Amino acid sequence: MVQTSIPTAFDARGHDHAACVNAALDHADRLCAERGLRLTPIRRRVLELVWSNHKPSKAYDLLNRIRDEHHAAAPPTVYRALDFLLDAGLVHRIESLNAFVGCDGDHGRAPPKFLICQACDHVAELAGGHVDEAIDRATDAVGFQVEGSVVELRGLCAGCAAQR
Repeated sequence: MVQTSIPTAFDARGHDHAACVNAALDHADRLCAERGLRLTPIRRRVLELVWSNHKPSKAYDLLNRIRDEHHAAAPPTVYRALDFLLDAGLVHRIESLNAFVGCDGDHGRAPPKFLICQACDHVAELAGGHVDEAIDRATDAVGFQVEGSVVELRGLCAGCAAQR
C-alpha cells in the first residue's frame, strides 16, 4: 500500500494543487502551535516552495526562488529553514537526490520509505510497518543496532510505466 503526503503523488489528474499546498501549510501552522515551535515567515515560505510542485526540491533551487523575493538571502537562510522543517517533521530529505519533499503525515518513530519515479521525478512515501518489522527481525538476529536508515526505491510509477 502506498501512503503519500499527496494522495495523488503519481496521478495528478483531478488534483487540486492549491488546496494541497494550503492543507500542508495549515498542518504546519497547527503542528508548530501545538509544539511551541516558531514557524517564521521564511520557514513557512521555504515549506511552501517545497510543496509547490510535489517533486524533490534542492536547497539551491529553493534559495534562488527565495532570492527573487528577498535579495539578501544567503545559503544559510535556506539551510536553517530546512533544518527546522526536518526537525519538525514537515519535510523529508531524499538522500540519494540531496533534495527535500514535503510531509504532512505523522510517522512516529518509523523512518519513511520512498518510491522515486525516474521518469517524472515524483516521490511517494511507502507505508510499510511490515518493512520495518522485517528489518528489525533481520538486524536483531545478528545483534545489529540500527541508528538510522533510508529506504529509497527507484523505478517507474504506474503512469510512466504505462506510457512506455
